[in-house]
Amino acid sequence: MSHYDLIVIGSGPAGEKGAAQAAYFGKRVAIIEAQARPGGACVNTGTIPSKTLRESSLYLSGVRSRGLFGVNYLIKRDISVQDFMYRKHYVVGREIERINRNIDRHRIDLIEGWAQFAGPREILVDGPKGRQRLTADIFLIATGSTPHHPAGFPFDLPGVYDSDTILDIKDLPRSMAIIGAGVIGCEYATIFAALGARVILVDGREQMLPFLDRELSQKLHEQMMRLGIQVLFRESVTGVERMDGVLRVRLKSGDDFDVAAVLNTSGRNGNIAKLALDKAGVQTGERGRVVVNDHFQTSVPHIYAAGDVVGFPALASVSMEQGRVAMCHAFGIKYKDRVSNLLPMGVYTIPEVSAVGETEESCQEKGIPHEVGRAGYAGNARGQIIGDEDGFVKLVFHRENLRLLGVHVIGEKASELVHIGQAVMSFNGQIDYFIQTVFNYPTLSELYKYAAYDGLGRLSRRVQMEGVNALKKDAAE
Repeated sequence: MSHYDLIVIGSGPAGEKGAAQAAYFGKRVAIIEAQARPGGACVNTGTIPSKTLRESSLYLSGVRSRGLFGVNYLIKRDISVQDFMYRKHYVVGREIERINRNIDRHRIDLIEGWAQFAGPREILVDGPKGRQRLTADIFLIATGSTPHHPAGFPFDLPGVYDSDTILDIKDLPRSMAIIGAGVIGCEYATIFAALGARVILVDGREQMLPFLDRELSQKLHEQMMRLGIQVLFRESVTGVERMDGVLRVRLKSGDDFDVAAVLNTSGRNGNIAKLALDKAGVQTGERGRVVVNDHFQTSVPHIYAAGDVVGFPALASVSMEQGRVAMCHAFGIKYKDRVSNLLPMGVYTIPEVSAVGETEESCQEKGIPHEVGRAGYAGNARGQIIGDEDGFVKLVFHRENLRLLGVHVIGEKASELVHIGQAVMSFNGQIDYFIQTVFNYPTLSELYKYAAYDGLGRLSRRVQMEGVNALKKDAAE
C-alpha cells in the first residue's frame, strides 16, 4: 500500500493545477486518471477541441476574411472532416505533452485507472496493472463532468450527438438542429453555420445566454442570424426520429423539420458514479455535483473537490484557481486564500463574446447608479484593418465615483480585450484611467479610451438634463 500527502482524482484543469500547487511546496502527490491521456474533458472533448475547431472553421470557411478586401468570399464546399479536425488533433496532442511535462517536472505520480473510495482515507484503483490500494492525508476530487442525457432522448440514433460525441462526426452535415442555446450550443451553432450548414437552434428561454448583458446577447443573436442560423425561442423538442435517411425533429408547438444531424447540449453531470463517495461520507447534490464550502472542502474535511464536479461556473480558468486555492487551504500554504470574485466569461462563438463584472441589468436590480460608454470596432483603425465593423466595447461604471463596474465586449479578440478592464476593476479603478493612459496605435485596446469618452459625455449630458429638470420643477412650484 502506498501513502501520499495528496491524492488527486482526475487530471483536468482543477486536478493538474491542484496537484502541481501541492507538489511545488514539497508534498508527495499522486494523480489518478481513468483515461489513457491526461487533461480531462477540457483537453480531450471540451474547451481546447471546441475552441480549436472554431479557429479551423474561421480559416477554412473564409468567414474571417469576408469584407476584408471588399469581396464576399464563398464557403469552400470541399471542406472535409479531416481538414476540419486536423488542427484539433495537433493542438490536443501538444497540450497533452505540456501536461505530462508539468506532471513530470513536479515529480507527481500519474497512475492510470478508475478510483473508488474504500473509506475516508483509502481508495482502490483498478487499472492496467491490476488493483492498487492507496491512502492519503488529503484527497482532491477533480473528476469533471460529462454531457447530461435527458431520459428518453434517442442518443443511440445515427446522426444524434452530444457535446462529446460531436467530435467523432464522420461527415460535415448540410443541416443541423442544436438543442439548447447555452454556451456550448451557441458555439457549435456558429462553428457549423460558418462551414455552410443550415443550423436551427432551439431553446425554451426568451433570450440566449441570459447571463450576458442584454445588449451583447441581442447583438450576438443578430450576428448569428447573419450567419444563417435560425433561432427558435420559447420552444422545446418533444421527439427525434430517423425517417428516410434524415432526422425528423418534432417541436412542442406541433411543428417539425428535417435535418442531417442533431446536437443535444442539455448541460452536464458531475463524474461521481464510480467513486463510491458514500463509503467516504461525502455529500453530493443534483446532477452529480459534490457539495463544498468556500474552501472547497466537502462534508469530510480532508476531502476537497474542485472544477466542473462542484458545478457553477464550470470554467476551465476558474477550475484551475479552485484547485490551487483548495490545496493551499488543505496544507496551510499562505499563498492563495480565495478565488478572485472577478471571473471573466469567454464565449467562443462567431463573433467572440466576453464579459466581466456588472451588467446594466444587474445594476438596475441592485439599485446601483450607473452609466455606460460604448465604442465600436467600425470607428477604430485596427477594427477597420481586420475587417470587423460590428464589434464593440461597452463599459458600465458608477455614476457618482466613476468606478468601473463591468466590461462587455463582442467582436474579434473579445476574450483578450476584456482583461484590460478586469485589471482596472481589480484595483477599483475609475474609467478616467483610460482617458489618461496611452495605448498603442492602431490597436483594439484603444476602444477603451473612446468608450470612456462616450461614457463621460453621456454622464455630462445626464447631469445637465437633471439640472434643467430641477429648475423646471422649482419654477412650477
